[in-house]
Amino acid sequence: QVQLVESGGGLVQAGGSLRLSCAASGRPDSRSAMAWFRQAPGKEREFVAFITWSSGRTSYADSVKGRFTISRDNAKNTIYLQMSSLKPEDTAVYYCAVDSIYTGAVHTTPHGYNYWGQGTQVTVSS
Repeated sequence: QVQLVESGGGLVQAGGSLRLSCAASGRPDSRSAMAWFRQAPGKEREFVAFITWSSGRTSYADSVKGRFTISRDNAKNTIYLQMSSLKPEDTAVYYCAVDSIYTGAVHTTPHGYNYWGQGTQVTVSS
């Protein structure tokens, strides 16, 4: 069983930066992968970024490429999402998730992940 706890959300002005953290208890298997998703009010949960524990392979949604960076600290069982040049449309609840049966494909829908955190709110004011 893996438990995920996100932190680091808050209110920031457009153009600003935030760093989100996701701490995993119950060490995810080294073959697993993790991702960040976000969900704005009235919208579906959407993929943001992905990283594997073993190689650090990453993937990003087009909407955040060049602005967001996902990283991991294996010793701390923690992943991060560094968000820069934030826009009002980045406002959402951000969730981290684990794909514990990662086999090489980058899943960009929630159905590909079997553990989720509770989410952290990010609000970007214009």
